[in-house]
Amino acid sequence: MAEQKNIITIDGPSGAGKSTISKLLAARLHYTYLDTGAMYRVVGLQVERAGLDLEAEGAREDLVQLLAGLDMTLAPGEEGKETRAFLNGEDVSDAIRTPEMAMVASRVSAQAEVRKKLTEMQRTIGKNGEIVAEGRDMGTIVFPDAMHKFFLDASPEERAQRRQKQLAENGQKVEFQEILAQIQKRDRADSGRSLAPLQPAEDAVIIDSSEMSIDEVVSFMLAAVNKKQQ
Repeated sequence: MAEQKNIITIDGPSGAGKSTISKLLAARLHYTYLDTGAMYRVVGLQVERAGLDLEAEGAREDLVQLLAGLDMTLAPGEEGKETRAFLNGEDVSDAIRTPEMAMVASRVSAQAEVRKKLTEMQRTIGKNGEIVAEGRDMGTIVFPDAMHKFFLDASPEERAQRRQKQLAENGQKVEFQEILAQIQKRDRADSGRSLAPLQPAEDAVIIDSSEMSIDEVVSFMLAAVNKKQQ
């Protein structure tokens, strides 16, 4: 068995609270927070802006070329805020956080070339350990030797309510049923794809946060991490 790395992975479906929990956990442990979802959204935005049809003939070569020239930077957001994302030096933090861009991110994440590129970037960031990496395949594919693995879930209805509230706080008004339908659609796409499908790692601790507060989830994770490190 490979030596376990001092990395915490938090996987789970859209709207489960991974970003919020991961940022708080990283802050409590003085670890680096790795927002892999933002990375896929940035690539999705680049694909959209380039007008690249992933289903078209020759799309693979165009995608490889696009990824080769990808200029993406992530920076910590202000306290309580999302990670800041930059594409070619432009702040695209708000542009990548729409429900529509979430679906684009799901589509590009099913492309082998995209996953290879971003997995390499993520592993480079995590090579020295002490990171909290959140996403959908952190514990299964990207960091299979992580010391601590969690799978954070919640009911689709609870996740839709959380997402609606988050969007409203950012000045975006979206109907609950629309968000719920998008979440359910993305769940099917993420879980049903052949490449790195959304699923818990065999050794992951599964947490249903539907009836838990943010503080309760963070405290639970901290206790699990501390217990394993003793």
